[in-house]
Amino acid sequence: MTRTVAVALDGRGYTVAIGPGLIGEAGERLSGHLPRRRTAIVTDETVASLHAGPLKASLERAGIAASLIVLAPGEETKSWAGLADLSDRLLALGLDRGDVIVALGGGVVGDLAGFAAAIYKRGVDFIQVPTTLLAQVDSSVGGKTAIDTPRGKNLIGAFHQPRAVLADLSALATLPAREMRCGYAEVIKYGLLGDPAFFDWLEVNGPRVVAGDPDALMHAVARSVEMKAEIVAEDEKEAGRRALLNLGHTFGHALEAETGFGDALKHGEAVAIGMAMAFRFSAALDLCSGQDAVRAERAIAAVGLATDARSLPGWPHAADRLIAHMAQDKKAEGGRLTFILARAIGDAVVVKDVEVDRLRAFLVSEGAST
Repeated sequence: MTRTVAVALDGRGYTVAIGPGLIGEAGERLSGHLPRRRTAIVTDETVASLHAGPLKASLERAGIAASLIVLAPGEETKSWAGLADLSDRLLALGLDRGDVIVALGGGVVGDLAGFAAAIYKRGVDFIQVPTTLLAQVDSSVGGKTAIDTPRGKNLIGAFHQPRAVLADLSALATLPAREMRCGYAEVIKYGLLGDPAFFDWLEVNGPRVVAGDPDALMHAVARSVEMKAEIVAEDEKEAGRRALLNLGHTFGHALEAETGFGDALKHGEAVAIGMAMAFRFSAALDLCSGQDAVRAERAIAAVGLATDARSLPGWPHAADRLIAHMAQDKKAEGGRLTFILARAIGDAVVVKDVEVDRLRAFLVSEGAST
């Protein structure tokens, strides 16, 4: 069974196909988006060994010539150097503006390949084939593409919508348990920010999602994509409601920066801790009840995700260093700190002009050093 979710953008809309076995059907499903019958598949070493062969074979059965560009795995690839290397390799293939790039992999590959597509010869189309749970429910949909810099995560990038997304649930069977948990952080985010009924369902079924139960995965991925598509259609470039999708990310990105954007703290793990911190901060500001904060934290922890920065290697970090990272956040305006906080489970809100002294006191209460 395949579910299809439409992302309704004027003149640039596309569909997200969700279901098992879609990589093997890619040639048939993507043929209409590849009129020149050629493409470059951008992937990483880990994904290439698992899924590049079947994808390339499917495209070639449909008469589409596919060149393969294999990158080193890991967040470090999503950098200026990684962007320069990928751009040069695309140029070496002789791709022109009528050709299409296919991003096969997780969020790092999708973000980097999408950004390269946005700037290659002033812009070419690209297609997302996400192979991680996190990428399927979040980064592959909505057109955000970016690289990291030493000053912060995703600070250099562009909005560049894909032409199509194929979310093959079968690919998730190859993921380590840690990667499934990372993706689940972005799934539960949707319940926490705007769908209390979905959160209720996840409280019961979260372990089934992380374990890879097919029915649970289909519901979790489809509902997450539906919510993302609705928000993106309403606010493509994050001028309003789309900012709610960053629940947990202001805290999480600061923690990632402090730990070096490496394997010690993966993005989904940082978001999980960040969401728990956002709810605790909301309770500290009397925005939401302490009961909701506890409930949110317990649901996140129920699948094995950490909810407290004290669990991180090298902790404690200095509160002022964390605040400095938050000041670089893309939501910050004129040096003023902006957070996505919560009034209740399923009711997130943008809060501007957060007082630095209140934030510092909260971080110290969370174990940060002064």
